[in-house]
Order: sequence, then structure tokens, then C-alpha cells
Amino acid sequence: DFYKQYNYGRVGASKGHFETPDQWLTRLKPDTIIAFFGYNSSFRGQAGLDLYKKELSMFIDHTLAQKYDGQQAPQLAIVSPTAVQNLSETYNTPDGSVQNKNLELYTKAMKEVCSEKGVLFVDAFSPSKNIFDTSKEPLTVDGALLTSKGYSWLAGRLADDLFGKASPDTTNKKLVHHYVAEKNWVWHNLYKVPNGVHVYGRRFKPYGPGNYPFELEKLTEMTELRDWAIWRSTKGKKSDLTSADAKTSKLPEVKTNYKPSKKNGNTKYLSGEETISKLQLPEGYKIELFADEQRFPDLANPVQMSFDAKGRLWVACMPSYPHWKPGDPRPQDKILIFEDTNNDGRADKQTVFYDKLHLSIGFEIAPEGVYVSQADSLILLRDTDGDDKADTHEYLMSGFDDHDTHHAISAFCADPSGAIYMGEGVFLHSNVETVYGTHRGTNGGFFRYNPKRRHLERSAQLNIPNPWGITFDKWGQNFFLRTSSTKVHWMMPGTVKSRYGHGMDPGADLIESNKVRPTSGIEILSSRHFPDDVQGDIIYCNNIGFLGIKQHKIEDDGTGYKLTYKQDLLVSEEGNFRPVDLEIAPDGSLYVIDWSNVLIGHMQHSARDPHRDHVHGRVYRITYPSRDLVKAPQIAGASISQLLENLKLHEDRARYRTRRELRGRDTAEVLSAIKKWAAGLDKNDPKYEHYLLEALWVTWGHDQIDQDLLMTLFKSDNYKARAAAVRAIRYNGHAIENRVDLLKQAAEDQHGQVRLEAITAASWLSKNNGLSVLSIAEKQPIDKWMKNSVKTAKASLENSPVKEEPKPVVKAPSHLKGGDAKLFVLGKEVYHRDAHCATCHQADGKGLPDAGFPPIAETKWATQNPDRLIKLTLKGIMGEMEVKGKKYTGAMTPFEGLLNDKEIAGVLTYVRNSFGNKASAISPKQVSEIRAALEGKPDLLNPEELLKQHPHE
Repeated sequence: DFYKQYNYGRVGASKGHFETPDQWLTRLKPDTIIAFFGYNSSFRGQAGLDLYKKELSMFIDHTLAQKYDGQQAPQLAIVSPTAVQNLSETYNTPDGSVQNKNLELYTKAMKEVCSEKGVLFVDAFSPSKNIFDTSKEPLTVDGALLTSKGYSWLAGRLADDLFGKASPDTTNKKLVHHYVAEKNWVWHNLYKVPNGVHVYGRRFKPYGPGNYPFELEKLTEMTELRDWAIWRSTKGKKSDLTSADAKTSKLPEVKTNYKPSKKNGNTKYLSGEETISKLQLPEGYKIELFADEQRFPDLANPVQMSFDAKGRLWVACMPSYPHWKPGDPRPQDKILIFEDTNNDGRADKQTVFYDKLHLSIGFEIAPEGVYVSQADSLILLRDTDGDDKADTHEYLMSGFDDHDTHHAISAFCADPSGAIYMGEGVFLHSNVETVYGTHRGTNGGFFRYNPKRRHLERSAQLNIPNPWGITFDKWGQNFFLRTSSTKVHWMMPGTVKSRYGHGMDPGADLIESNKVRPTSGIEILSSRHFPDDVQGDIIYCNNIGFLGIKQHKIEDDGTGYKLTYKQDLLVSEEGNFRPVDLEIAPDGSLYVIDWSNVLIGHMQHSARDPHRDHVHGRVYRITYPSRDLVKAPQIAGASISQLLENLKLHEDRARYRTRRELRGRDTAEVLSAIKKWAAGLDKNDPKYEHYLLEALWVTWGHDQIDQDLLMTLFKSDNYKARAAAVRAIRYNGHAIENRVDLLKQAAEDQHGQVRLEAITAASWLSKNNGLSVLSIAEKQPIDKWMKNSVKTAKASLENSPVKEEPKPVVKAPSHLKGGDAKLFVLGKEVYHRDAHCATCHQADGKGLPDAGFPPIAETKWATQNPDRLIKLTLKGIMGEMEVKGKKYTGAMTPFEGLLNDKEIAGVLTYVRNSFGNKASAISPKQVSEIRAALEGKPDLLNPEELLKQHPHE
């Protein structure tokens, strides 16, 4: 209620039944509450201090007015934030001077409020600042977030300040810590259960009621057992939690709704070798099996891959998907390293780099280690002794949302400087604390993490569903998949800084024809091993309906780009083949990983459906035998001069891995060598400016950008080089004093792409500087690629809502009157909701025949027997069916638990009277009667049986 007066944007129509804090506390019955506040608020500075004091006062008043234990008000302690440690020499992070002034201000205010309210206050700021100033080692990750040693210090300090100083009994310290960690793991999975959308949220029905309430009950019991074990451990007693867990509530058996299908999912798995006979490629191409679960059982549910500097393939596997089930052993999702030691095109050695992950759906290799998505966190794994096994894991930041686990940060891909882009899906709400402030994301977009500066930003806040693929072209322009739809986008127009909760339209769909969905994994074909006429084409995977790889030619289109369909690079007739990622290997061949699963939809089947596979996984290798493989360049162990020559190679991925290696070499040596290398380049070489750009990226990767190189490219005759230079200016503002003047020059560039780079960069400046750049850009032509970017940038800088175009009034066809017309209007809104009808059948009702999704425009299924249509909408449908003379095989989501009677009546009335259809309206009463008749019956109806009940007229 306190925040209703403040506009914090539209954060999405959250739906669910997760308990409020007061409800949780009432159930847990605490008699003591320790509350930690102030860090996020402190970034508002002096201007936000009064607001914060009011907020804190109201929290205290509210808390002390409760009787959570049913008897009396709780004891309450308020703890201040810790200080910021100066790690600027190590990571070029803020030195803490500004933040600490604000933190001191807020700590003082907290003390005043607590004194006024008679509440215990713990000042963690002052003692932490003292210890940070004197410590010879980092006690924080980035200056603000504590390391394990930092937390160890804080724990002792809190114990003394909260409960009084005493000599601690450390006799059973390790044993106590073991059980505390056990309780923490289970409690975290209870209170913040991954995949909570199926447990509490919009996807609870239709399948959640059958298992999740029972899983929560079991987790509660397991948490209580670990609390019991902690108290026993203080007396030196061990507890057999395995035996104790076995006595907790039994989970009910989850029945499958799967029905056999040859085309899209079958319980009989072909082997990896057998599958090859079911994979079709264009003439001249060949596919072979590199690795599979039969030879390497750890290769289960592979989700992302990458090659290292030694030419080895790394694969992230997550058999725990969709998330850990209480009572099962702890998840052991893995990162694996595969080697082909005899160069026969098949893996013959596997190394487990790390095996204690849970839902690792993204990773990126770097000189300092491997960055990994770990459910709600980003962690860094390091191999400190060179045995190819992770010895340390460091939590870099937490607060990424994982309440729908297949949407969480994923599809990691480094930009030319080494900063990691991470996709995040729709419906999620991330709130990630860093030394630079809290970064928030809502409902689809991208984060960018710069390891050199330990800097995170919400690079793009877009109105999109899940983005499961990111790639960069040779000039540093990035493209991404819009996954749940059919679209591929150019990312730059959407990288405007947006206000919290306000996403922007991502711009034009680059694909003109042969659209499929859902896509996962994107790459640019850049390899001399493949034919000349495919170089630079975009390829991407699809894993439902159409199973394979689509290939499109990418071409310039004014300011932006367009894609033209060329061919299907791979088509599978094996229904369990689920390609999810692909990458050009060091030898120029193309590798594809196969999730290999009978069930892949998260709405059509229970998350706990017994047919969800947790053991299969394959890696395939595509070659073009009539052309020689590329000689893999030496990267690991190469001299700096050798590495610099690699920057001239044709293959994008060879240069990608070379830049990664150079980021790990001595900065002074690299910068000295790159200057000499750039000075010695042939200026008449047609690729001269691209080589200069590669050199610039290397210096940027060391966070010491060469401004002479920058200015040479900024003044280039090649607009792609100029655009790349402006991108570098945007991310090096901390090092480029005249960046505003340079952006003003770019804002009036003759080419739209350069101007658009200036527009997006301007949105990240201070208000006056940003608006001054925008005012220049607005005097130039504003085309379709720039329109939304300019509008969003201006709104962001002015901290005002984006001025939206008025939505057209929805009118029902003239033959629908009264209540039927109102149902039509409601139905159009339902039809176009995220993950509802338009996702597969498309906005025009024509479906995606190339992807196996049938049309509903002018079809008998949509316009004839209303009972049949209501039944298949309520219960879903699975199996082979004929629509307009073409056969389709797949599954449609049951909407019985997702939509009420009025919504279903509305959407079916809309479908029956749109897209050239004209048929009678459907009433909520009709839906209600059929819903009652079908109650308790299995979902996913069989098309043949349904037609026997209701034949086509």
C-alpha cells in the first residue's frame, strides 16, 4: 500500500497462489525476526532518504503489531548493510567512496528510526568498513557482495551484536555446519522452489495439483528433520537423514498422458547410430555421431556446448530438468569435456569438469574459469591445478529468477570484448544486487556481464518470449532467437536502457519465409570447410514439429538486416531428436547437440511425467567431405604473435577463441604487441579495417581500449566499422573522456546503423547528455529500425512512460450481436496471450505448416461441430490428424485448467469468426456442460476417436 503512490512500471500480470510474507511467517511461528535492509535503497542517495525512513518505520510498526507465534509480538532486530570494499585496482570496480557515503547516511538513518521505535539495531557498516580498509585480501566478490571469508567474519559479528558476546564452543563446528548446509539446501527448495510457476503460478493447473502440494509437504518435513539434526549436532550427535527422509510422506505416482507418436516423441529410443539413418541433409553433406549416452552415460540432456582453446568440446548437461524432486539424491548436473584424441571424428575421452550443478542451462569458458548459470545464480568455476576438474566455485551474484526453469539465464555467448550475454525468458522477474546497484529484469530480455569489471547490466528489456540463442557476426552485431515465436531479431535496436517494467518491441522479424518454432541455438556459418555460397548464413535449430536446422541468408536492409530462406540443413524423421545448440568446431565442421527426449513440452505434460527422459543425449558432427577440413589454429600455448595472426582467419569462431585466449595473457605484453601488429598491417588489404577492429576488440578485452585505433575506425569509410567503434565507445565511457562529443558526431552519421548505435548509447548517459545526443539524431531520418529506440531512449532519459500508440478498438463481425460480440472481443485477447493460441496457430490463423502446426483458418475442425472443438480445447489433442488435406502429428496443450468457461467460449467464438471463418458463437454454458461431462477423464484426446464421436460434416 505504501508504494502505490510511486510508479514502478508494469511488471506483468503475475498469477498464482504463493503465500504473502505474513502468511509464511504465521505458518513458521517465529519469535525472533532479523531483517536486513538499506543497500538497494542507498543508491537513491540523499534524495531518497526520507522515503526510506518512512518505509522502514512502517515495516517496523507492521511487524511489531503481529503475533506470528500466536502469543506475542516478535523480537525484532534491524541490520544495516555492510560497506563497499575498494577493489578498483583488481577489477576496475567503483572504489566505494560514493557508495560508502550513501551507506553511512542510510545506516545513521536506520539507527535513528530503530532508536525511536525501541528496536535493536546492528551496525554492520562501520565495522565492515574498518576491516575492509585493513584487509590484505578481498572479502567481497565485487566490492559489495561478501565472499565466504567475508560471510565468516559477518557471522561472528552478528552473533555478538544480536545475542551478546560469548566464547563460542567450536567443538562440533564442522558437524553443525554440515547440517546447517543440509537444511539450507532443502529450505531454499521449499521457500524458493525452482520451477515455482508449476508449483504456485500460472502453470499450476492442470498437472500441478497431482503432485506439487505433496512435494511441498515432503519438503517441509525434510526441512524440520534437518532442523532436528542441527540441534543434535551441537551435542556432537550425527543423524541418519537418509533413513529419516525415507519415513517422510510418500509422493503419489504421477501418471503419464503421453500417447505414442512416431513423428514427435516415442518411448522407443533409437541409438545414436540408428538415428543417423533418420537424418536427412542436402547433397554433399554428411553427419556422423561424435558422442552419445551409450558410450558416455554422463551425456544426459545436453543443453549448451562450446569449444576451448585446445579444441576440446565442453557440454553442459542437466538431467535434473525440470528441477530436483524431493526425496531423490541431490542433483548432479554436469559440465563435461570431450576429446577426440585420434582425430577420427568421434569422442574417445570424457572428463567431468564439475558435477554438483542444478539446472545449468548456460555457460561460457573464459581464461579465469567457466561462468555457469546455476539456477538463480551466476557462478565461476576454476581449475586451479590444471587437472581439468573444477577445484573452486565462486558465487558472483544471485537474484536471477528461476521460477520457470527453462526461462532462466541461458544461451551464454561472449561479445568481442569477452562480456557475456545471457538470455532470460518471459514472466521472470530478476533482482540482482551488485556493487554498481541492483539490476532488474522483467518479462524477457538480456543481461550482459563484463568479467573484467564485474559489471552487470540489463542490456535489453524486450517484449519477447524465451530467447534461447545469441550469435555475433564478424562486425560485432548480435542476433537472437525469439524461440517461442518464429522470429529472429537484430539485438542492437532493443539495447536501449529502459525503465523498470517497461519492455520495448524488439523490432522487425528478420525471417521472411519458412518459419518454425520453437527454436534453440543459433550460429553463423563461417567455415572454409563448407561451400563458398553458404558463408555468413544464419543457421538455427528447431525441436518441435520440424526437427532439424534451418538455414537463411543474411543481407543488409538499410539500417538493419533481412533473412532469406535457403535450405533445410538438417531434417529428422526420428521424433526424439531434439537439436538445441550448434557451433562451428576448430576444424571447421559443425557440431549439433541433441537433447533427445520423448517429451519436450512443459504445458502439454506434467513436469513429473514418468516419460520425461533423464538419461539420453547425443552430439553429432556435420561435414562436407568434398572439401578439406580447416586446419585448426594453435591457440592454447601459442605465442602472442601467433595469436594475433589468428585474428586474420576467416572463421568467426577461430577469432572468437583467439580473443578469449588473449584476454588471459599479460595485459602489458598484449597491448604492446597489438600496437606493433596493427601498425604493420597492409593498408591496401581489403580486410584491413576488419583487422583493425579485431585489434581494438583485443584492447577492449583488457579494459584498456586503444583510443588511436578507436578513432581510426570511428572515421572509417566503412559504416560497419564506424558502428562497431560507436558500440565500443558506449561500453568504455569510464575510459573515454570525450565520449559525449563522439556520440553527437555519430548521431548525425550518414548511415542509419551508426546513428542507431549512438541512439542506444545515448540512453545510458546522464539525462542532459543523453538528450543532447538524441536531439541531433532526431534531426536525421528516422526509419523503422530506429523509431522504437528513439521513443524508448527519450522516455528512459526523462524517466517517463513510453508514449504508446493507441490500440485499435476490437470490433466483432456484424453478424455477432450482444453477448456473442463481447465474447468475440474477449476471445481475441485470450487468443493472443503469451503461450496460448497465436503461438502455434499464428496471428493470421494459418499456422506453421513448415513446423508442423496446423492452420485453423477455414478449417472443418474450427468451424463445424462446436462440441468437438470445445472438447479438444479443454482436453488437448495428440496424434495424427488431417487438416485441409495435410497430415499433422503432435500435441496441443489442454486448456481445461488454464482458462475458465467464459474465456474458452470467447476464444472459440473468436476462432470460429476470424481468419475467413464464419460459424455460430459458443456460450459459456456449452463449455460448462462439456467440462462437467469430461471431468476426471484423461487429457490429450485421440483425433481418430474424437472424429468417431463427432464426424466431419
